[in-house]
Amino acid sequence: MKVYGTETSAATHPVLMTFAEKGHEPELVHTSVLGGADKSPENLARQPFGEVPVLDDDGFLLYESRAIIRYLDRRLPGPSLTPADLREYGLMEQWINVEQYYVSGPVWTVVRSGPVYDLIRRSPAIKTMPPAPGDAELAAARGELARAFDAVEKHLEGRTYLAGEQFGLAEICWLPYLTYLFASHGGDLVLERPNLADWWQRTSSRPTWKKVGKVLDELENA
Repeated sequence: MKVYGTETSAATHPVLMTFAEKGHEPELVHTSVLGGADKSPENLARQPFGEVPVLDDDGFLLYESRAIIRYLDRRLPGPSLTPADLREYGLMEQWINVEQYYVSGPVWTVVRSGPVYDLIRRSPAIKTMPPAPGDAELAAARGELARAFDAVEKHLEGRTYLAGEQFGLAEICWLPYLTYLFASHGGDLVLERPNLADWWQRTSSRPTWKKVGKVLDELENA
């Protein structure tokens, strides 16, 4: 299978992590957002919205990372990343949605205030990206994250993972954004909440994440 994306893309990370957790490795076709390759005619033919990642499974094209990881969990042999218990399945979907609607957006605002965005400013893609946030916008984003993290802190009381005792797709969706939050001086929002901090230590220390969870540190990796 092929994955079009990059090894430092927070959107591509869940796909690479799902492959790793299932014990497989795709062919990664470097498609740089910062270099503009996502908007190339070739990528637009695969993904009409000009984004990454895209999965190519023997000619079957699938885009949107959350759709791809659900597909891969059923498609590939290896340990299931989806709970069998119906209520735990519901919790998994709930926390995937929380990440999508309440976490990834404000994390991106914090990223725009930190060293990762300093690198992005040196790329051609900066022409299409928003400027660094002002103090009020940054404070609002941190407030949104605090509310979301308060909810997950309460939820993790007595639980090992977001959907119970099994590492799964919910963790895979959260890991990239919290990794970039830490890289952008926002990790205090995680560490000051003990249940969330413990969860972060468990999930981010997995060998699979250490292998695939690369943060943008130079434009050559973009």
